[in-house]
Amino acid sequence: MNNESSTLNHSIFNDGWNDQEVEQAFSTIEAIQEELNYKQAHHSLKDLVNNLDLSPQEQAGLEQEIDHLVTLLDKLEQSVVQIAAFGMVGRGKSSVLNAVLGQDIFQTGPLHGVTRSIDSANWTLVQDDTYPEVQRMIISGVGNTQIQLIDTPGIDEVDGETREALARKIAKQVDLILFVVSGDITKVEFNALSQLREAGKPMILIFNKIDQYPEADRMAIYQKIRDERVKELLSPDEIVMVAACPLVTQAVREADGRLKMQRRRGTPQVDQLKLKILEILHREGKSLVALNTMLYADEVNDQVVQRKMAIREEAANEVIQKGVMIKALAIALNPVTAVDLLTGAVIDVAMILSLSRLYAIPMTQQGAIGLLQKIAFAMGGISASEFLASFGLSSLKGLLGLSAPITGGISLAPYLSVAITQGAVSGMSSYAIGQATKTYLANDASWGPDGPKAVVTRILDSLDEASILNRIKWELSAKLKKHYRQNLE
Repeated sequence: MNNESSTLNHSIFNDGWNDQEVEQAFSTIEAIQEELNYKQAHHSLKDLVNNLDLSPQEQAGLEQEIDHLVTLLDKLEQSVVQIAAFGMVGRGKSSVLNAVLGQDIFQTGPLHGVTRSIDSANWTLVQDDTYPEVQRMIISGVGNTQIQLIDTPGIDEVDGETREALARKIAKQVDLILFVVSGDITKVEFNALSQLREAGKPMILIFNKIDQYPEADRMAIYQKIRDERVKELLSPDEIVMVAACPLVTQAVREADGRLKMQRRRGTPQVDQLKLKILEILHREGKSLVALNTMLYADEVNDQVVQRKMAIREEAANEVIQKGVMIKALAIALNPVTAVDLLTGAVIDVAMILSLSRLYAIPMTQQGAIGLLQKIAFAMGGISASEFLASFGLSSLKGLLGLSAPITGGISLAPYLSVAITQGAVSGMSSYAIGQATKTYLANDASWGPDGPKAVVTRILDSLDEASILNRIKWELSAKLKKHYRQNLE
């Protein structure tokens, strides 16, 4: 406990406050903390939505994920609490929601699978004589909470795998889960309940259709569910018995004086469920909405980031390959050693600047040169090898080039061979530099805790040098032969 809390407790308990005042003081503290949590979640999500940093090409493949984030932001701004009902076909999910609403909004019927898609209804809470506690639904500083009830398809309907995936997706989005059964729990229901529990959301298990059981049987089923079936998943406080659409038998006298028994729809028995929902929302309020929204937003954001980075990596590899071939061709065609090395460095810097623009990380030419130096130093052996190879091969290439007129073009073939080898070696180093730069920029211009040396070493160890060199040589050979054919013509 920090000093501020200790001072507050001392003041409360030593200034003659009564229990009601103490409870009110702690409620005020909780409300302030809840408000802070809500505002922080709203600020974080708004900042995320406004700073996605996506190019038009990247947005083209991420419309659904972006829409999800915008929807979540709207949910926070409007203080929406979402409650979803799950269960097997025929357990009365829609009837339960209609009973809570006090009107038939969700479609019900005798046929299995009436709820074909996800329906939702906004529940406007008003104070009445039966439920004065409804006022506890008000979110301080925002206004009345908007409650949205969501009815989902049966978990055992046709195309079960798709509907299970849908159930998991909805469970991640909502703030409170209602799971409806109408008797002892089946294996399918237990598995579904276990999966939904993994979402980490508040949950109420609803034992519906209790009007269809004698009192003794009803209590026996309830106790079996509570003490055996879901003991490891739910506490007794999270289990509620209801009769959402009870049928009442009534004697009606016919015109001829005979009595006839008729069944009619009775008054729903869902008071305990309503109070339980109100209790959860009052207890957790804004924090519940903020936490659940941010948890789901994190997941959606991860999908956005993964997709964005995949697109950028593909584009980055194209930039690197283009830089590799430009450098390889330039080195292969240039007979002067000093110019070779300078040209290669200029091309590497240009490639680094192109990659920085691709990853939307501002970088000056001086910064690119500094990054190139850092990577070259970390590369160590390959840079030294490149220098020696380029120096030696450039000298040999120069001699062969000068002797071509004297030899009548005989030395042209070995000249091309040396030029291709020199270009491939230079292209290989450029490829490694490009991959190191891509890794650095993809990590938001950071080498991470390991530092550049360790990162570059891992990259070099992962490269298939033979395959890369062969690919460069093959493409370079085609380009050089085309170049010399054009010159001869």
